[in-house]
Amino acid sequence: MSMDGPEMRTADGRDDAAILIEGLHKSFGDNHVLRGIDFRVAHGEVVCVIGPSGSGKSTLLRCVNRLEEASEGTILIEGDDIRDPEADVDLLRSRIGMVFQSFNLFPHLSVLRNLTIAQRRVRRRSEVEAVEVARRNLARVGLSDKIDAYPAHLSGGQQQRVAIARALSMDPDMMLFDEPTSALDPELVGEVLEVMRGLADDGMTMMVVTHEMGFAREVADRVVFMDAGVVVEEGPPSEVLVEPRHERTRRFLKIVEQD
Repeated sequence: MSMDGPEMRTADGRDDAAILIEGLHKSFGDNHVLRGIDFRVAHGEVVCVIGPSGSGKSTLLRCVNRLEEASEGTILIEGDDIRDPEADVDLLRSRIGMVFQSFNLFPHLSVLRNLTIAQRRVRRRSEVEAVEVARRNLARVGLSDKIDAYPAHLSGGQQQRVAIARALSMDPDMMLFDEPTSALDPELVGEVLEVMRGLADDGMTMMVVTHEMGFAREVADRVVFMDAGVVVEEGPPSEVLVEPRHERTRRFLKIVEQD
């Protein structure tokens, strides 16, 4: 996808991407994990990032919301430079919903409290408003009846849906998903993917690291294949997943299809 198309620019020539990454590098000691990533996500676009383990996919997501500090490069969220030392990290993260492989729920708090605590502390909402928002988002993921339950009493799929509702309760501009179904039993994967399909249908900007090729094929506007810290190829699912140009992509898809 070209970064210079007319739909990508504002009247004053600035790139109008929801997420814009240029020349991104990330090293952990001598381990050079990201090696010059150029990447953009348009408003309302669903981008699925695929690739073998260790290719840098999760690190890329973690750099986008500053869970990891990039070693070099530019990351703009809605035009704001998140690497700016003056950037408000809490405000930034409230704009970017993040859903992890593990659900990261507070085990000692009810579902309701899991959804309201960040609203109160970061968004400064009243208890009444935070509860109202929590109820609305639990309904959105089909878990209104679990509002008083504790995480230990929920299935893995239900816990992940609570985690999605928690992220949505912060009214994010975009959602990042890091292998959201990888920790789930196969029979629970579908309920989480269905919620994500609903978000895509609602026009949510989404960046999804996934091994669920069926989801990528059905829902993604664009698929990005990463390997060894670089973007090898990207394009519509009908191209990358059906007629990939690069041998590395073809080899990866063959292995995934055999699993």
